[in-house]
Amino acid sequence: MSYLEYHAKSTPTGFRKILYLNWPLVLLLAAAVSVGLLMLYSVAGGRFTPWVEPQAKRFLLGLGVMLGIAMVPIWFWRNMSALAYLVALLLLIAVELFGTIGMGAQRWIDLGPVRLQPSELMKITLVMMLAAYYDWLPPSKTSRPLFVLLPVVLILLPTFLVLKQPDLGTAILLLAAGGGVMFLAGVHWAYFAVVISAGVGLVATVFESRGTDWQLIKDYQFRRIDTFLDPSQDPLGAGYHITQSKIALGSGGWSGRGFMQGTQSRLNFLPEKHTDFIFTTLAEEFGFVGGVTLLAIYMLIIVFCIATAVSAKDRFSSLVTLGIALNFFLFFSVNMSMVMGMAPVVGVPLPLVSYGGSAMMVLLAAFGVVQSANVHRPR
Repeated sequence: MSYLEYHAKSTPTGFRKILYLNWPLVLLLAAAVSVGLLMLYSVAGGRFTPWVEPQAKRFLLGLGVMLGIAMVPIWFWRNMSALAYLVALLLLIAVELFGTIGMGAQRWIDLGPVRLQPSELMKITLVMMLAAYYDWLPPSKTSRPLFVLLPVVLILLPTFLVLKQPDLGTAILLLAAGGGVMFLAGVHWAYFAVVISAGVGLVATVFESRGTDWQLIKDYQFRRIDTFLDPSQDPLGAGYHITQSKIALGSGGWSGRGFMQGTQSRLNFLPEKHTDFIFTTLAEEFGFVGGVTLLAIYMLIIVFCIATAVSAKDRFSSLVTLGIALNFFLFFSVNMSMVMGMAPVVGVPLPLVSYGGSAMMVLLAAFGVVQSANVHRPR
């Protein structure tokens, strides 16, 4: 019996598929969203508007999308990967041509009742495209230079378009996620060593060029670096965000000030308290215990994704699941590092917790692909 025949006979059909969903993963995703709704209710001053109600509706819609995707065989999503990547790439080009500008960046396409952020879609379709590519490519050719070049191009194209918006945070995530999938696929470590060495050399050269005739970046960009390294240099200007964030984090202590009792968020000292800096609101109101609880939920989500990848019987299912798990890890690790002053403020939301439609919908759709891999694996 061939693999495809075995796959067709051993995977569930019809309503039996619901039984094979990874229900602990569904519950963990719902728990993370519930934390977000609770914090949005707090920062809105005990009101369901303007953030809680639309966010809850998006989650219910996204949950339906996730379950719908899970019911479709994983081979279908493998075959659709190239088309999905192409559509996301065209949408990024459309943003460049006639995108909507908000907060100094051109990142959205206005579709009337909704605003779509194509860069969020690209985070997932890039992973799917690379997983499909390495599923097609024989393992013996994975590290050959010619076959390494194509995935590099697939990664750099959307990264360049996202940088032009500008959106440095998403561009970094695209590079990291794409490189991570290549590493998981078995590309030789020497390629990554060369890239990392070149990156370190470039950073060192940039700093060496400061104050010289051949200075590589502008003076204001050096000032941003200085502010990241020492926010106290400009506490009311460029360093305001991270200074207030650290105050909120520190004031929460072990168990927090209590629900809806955070002074930094309630008195509007904390900027972007419903999006990028929502974790600081959680830490201020629920303290170290609340922050670690959310982190534990996130880590359990990754554990269940890894378990699905390990049990997968085909290369695409394994790679796409690990790639989505890696993407998810990058989302929350970069956000938490950012609000704690361990990384520059680059505008990366906290997944499933921060307010936002595109990010939540795309992420739940991605977990739908993970569920599809779990449901349709041969048993």
